[in-house]
Amino acid sequence: MSNLPPSPDSPQAESLITYPSLFPIKVMGAKVDGLVHAITHIALQFDPQFDAATIELRESKGGKYLGVTITINATSREQLDEIYRTLSTHPMVKVVL
Repeated sequence: MSNLPPSPDSPQAESLITYPSLFPIKVMGAKVDGLVHAITHIALQFDPQFDAATIELRESKGGKYLGVTITINATSREQLDEIYRTLSTHPMVKVVL
């Protein structure tokens, strides 16, 4: 019998997030045509009720990069893991926080 806490990957690990919950995700990439559309498309895949009107944009000081904050309705840890993975592997995206 082990007294070790469950690993973060184990199903018994408790989440600090209560589901469902509105969850902001910040995505950064080069300021190019199609970036916001691509991020919106991904958000809708994981949250069909995602409202694109809630997107927040912040341009970098030099204007080369764009920060895009989306707020999705998070329903599970698995959903969040998948949206982070999908966003992170998109060729237009540099960073996901």
